[in-house]
Amino acid sequence: MGIEDKAENKAQDASGTAKEKVGEAVGNDDLKNEGKADQISSAVKDGAEKVKDAARNLGDKFTK
Repeated sequence: MGIEDKAENKAQDASGTAKEKVGEAVGNDDLKNEGKADQISSAVKDGAEKVKDAARNLGDKFTK
């Protein structure tokens, strides 16, 4: 996983958490749900990057 991808995923997760908290504080369910969606999207992308890394590492083992 590239450093840029990790940073982008962390930023999206943090932004989602902030949106969720602000949405809760002001009673805006749309903002709260948007924040949750951002966090889920970040987690999915992070998981996909981990799968790619694992596949790359496995491929490296077979080529050595």
